[in-house]
Amino acid sequence: MHDSDSFIDEVTEEVRRDRLWGLFRKYGWIGVVAILALVGGSAYVEWQKASAKAEAEAFGDAVLAALQTENPAEALQAIPAAGPQEALVKLLTAAQAAEDGKRAAALADLRAVGADASLPDSLRQLARLKAVLVAGDLMSPEERTAELDELANPGAPFRLLAMEQQALAAVAAGDTAAAIAKAREILAAEGATSGLQQRATELIVALGGDPAAA
Repeated sequence: MHDSDSFIDEVTEEVRRDRLWGLFRKYGWIGVVAILALVGGSAYVEWQKASAKAEAEAFGDAVLAALQTENPAEALQAIPAAGPQEALVKLLTAAQAAEDGKRAAALADLRAVGADASLPDSLRQLARLKAVLVAGDLMSPEERTAELDELANPGAPFRLLAMEQQALAAVAAGDTAAAIAKAREILAAEGATSGLQQRATELIVALGGDPAAA
């Protein structure tokens, strides 16, 4: 009986091996394809990361080179860019135009970025804030107030900087109390940088207020 059982076990094991080998020959290619897909997918992801890094570095080098030329605005406009990179070029071009006294051109670029719904909201709001800063008399007081009110909403990425502009607008309008109140809001706000806190404190003192007062 012992020999018979051993023989049966051996035959059963051999049959099992034959079946497994048959299944492998029939379906083994699926595993091979899966492994190749996994390896290929990982390689593609790494290639994408490397390509994106190389593209970002090339863009940064092009921007730095453009800013060092005799005509930065023209050199910046010649940089091939799309999406957020194009928006960054417009922001830099606007900054250069404002420095050159071409406020209308600067405002046009900034408004174009601010109105582009395909861009990240933080980039759009930065453009809108810069538009308020460079516009001067090209923006009506009502439009400036409306823009700053929206940019200073809770949770907005540049809320504190917009509040600083609101305080300065109150000073320009002769409303000292409103300017001091806004500056104190900035001092009490979480996330205010040391530079912003210093400017708010100096504004309160210049207007005859006490920064430590509640």
